Amino acid sequence: MKPKDVEDARVRAAAMLRKARIAVTRSEIEAMEVADLGLGDIKHIGLEVIVYENNDRYCAKELILFPRQICPEHRHPRVNGRNLGKKETFRCRYGEIYLYVSGERTPKPKAKVPNRYRSFMTVWHEIVLRPGDQYTLPPNALHWFQAGDKGVIVSEFSSTSTDENDLFTDPRIRRVGT
Repeated sequence: MKPKDVEDARVRAAAMLRKARIAVTRSEIEAMEVADLGLGDIKHIGLEVIVYENNDRYCAKELILFPRQICPEHRHPRVNGRNLGKKETFRCRYGEIYLYVSGERTPKPKAKVPNRYRSFMTVWHEIVLRPGDQYTLPPNALHWFQAGDKGVIVSEFSSTSTDENDLFTDPRIRRVGT
């Protein structure tokens, strides 16, 4: 991504946080990760992340997704004997998020996935989260999510995050960000 694209995404995400009345510091905005996942299509695939804390016991983040932006299908596998993979709780703070996990396929899902990515979305059991709703994923659970029409802000509370170990269904994806 070009530096201007990264800065534009940070400005948009900061505006969403203000609109949602979620206070963050200037240094948190400056350190925000803008992840296009190596696909160069931030409008459709990617997310913006503020990491509040990530240590050997727990992690706390804010995930910001623009309208209809998708965090593609992935899982958080076992890292070693001590780290069984990330267990994460998503709590919706603003907007609406469509979370997809293993289970019975939802007949008419709310997600709108561009055709070029559709074959890499294999789990279609839909969970809709609105402000105040939360859902916990066990380690190694295959999942993906998409923001609704207003975008979404989700607080993530999890065990230690090792994003570099995430396994994506789409082999073109690289966990890179700015």
